[in-house]
Amino acid sequence: MATNITFHPGSVDGPERADLLKQKGVTVWLTGLSASGKSTIACALEQHLLHLRKFSYRLDGDNVRFGLNKDLGFDEKSRNENIRRIGEVSKLFADSCCIAITAFISPYRADRAGARELHEKAGLGFVEVFVDAPLQVAEQRDPKGLYKKARAGEIKEFTGVSAPYEPPENPEIHLRTDQCDVAESVRIISEYLAQKGFI
Repeated sequence: MATNITFHPGSVDGPERADLLKQKGVTVWLTGLSASGKSTIACALEQHLLHLRKFSYRLDGDNVRFGLNKDLGFDEKSRNENIRRIGEVSKLFADSCCIAITAFISPYRADRAGARELHEKAGLGFVEVFVDAPLQVAEQRDPKGLYKKARAGEIKEFTGVSAPYEPPENPEIHLRTDQCDVAESVRIISEYLAQKGFI
């Protein structure tokens, strides 16, 4: 761990930044099984918010592994570190008054709680969205063919098949994506953000 470091505050604090940009930062954390609809909803939500002229940015689980997290695997320790890093990155985005939208399986409650705590300690908003599709529905969708490979033993430690997924116990938003479509999901999240004063 680095020890010879000192935090250097900027000349603009959080409230002044929010006032100047006319927007408060928040992280919308989408969690759920592979093929539950996280990435699809995140893309649509980002587009909707940008069309409202709201500074928004999407962090996608697969995309981040092409760069920032390309050194990580899918064992439990790597998954923990993956989410720790994204918790920190999304906090930076939220601190800049961005609406950060994360789409990560993030299977462990403790890791999601850690991301929430980072935001809360910094006085930043954190909205956990459980993108909930029953396993059988996710397997039927299987757009990347990952469940088929996992069932065949070609992918080890695959969430929902050979690795656990711990569903949120008290998410701010619970989307049943076997019962509502993408447009409805975006509407539900947007209404919540509006109620909380983020848009």
